[in-house]
Amino acid sequence: MSKARKPEYRPNDFVVYPAHGVGKIVSIEEREIAGMNLELFVISFEKDKMTLRVPTDKATQVGMRGLSSPDIVSKALATLKGKARVKRAMWSRRAQEYEQKINSGDLLAIAEVVRDLHRNDDQREQSYSERQLYEAALERLTREVAAVSGMDEALAQKQVDEVLVARAA
Repeated sequence: MSKARKPEYRPNDFVVYPAHGVGKIVSIEEREIAGMNLELFVISFEKDKMTLRVPTDKATQVGMRGLSSPDIVSKALATLKGKARVKRAMWSRRAQEYEQKINSGDLLAIAEVVRDLHRNDDQREQSYSERQLYEAALERLTREVAAVSGMDEALAQKQVDEVLVARAA
């Protein structure tokens, strides 16, 4: 069994955990679990009031990654400007695909979900599940944009909204 390469994260680094979005590494601790000593990343998700412990040697396996580069963020914002691509599949199938994209942690895939589910004021109302998926994707996107750009979430939200509104014009 080959040893997984440990990612080089330090306390106070921001990381993206696929299922939860952007979090901050608070510390790296040693714990004995089931008779084994494990080194764990302690990740705090402030907004969700949640703390997650991830074994350091499993971090890359579970998809944990560092923040996207500013280049990827600008590509994600450019993705928002594109035309919504809504497949003609049943909603349950599309909803599953959107959920997978959101939980993949891939910023470009999340931007696609935001783009595809965004509704202008003059368009039909969203269903409850559509709105839930849209808001989850939008929150993940704005959190990462904020963390990469070093701005607060409200400003990042405003930036994303401006891109979406400009697309409609």
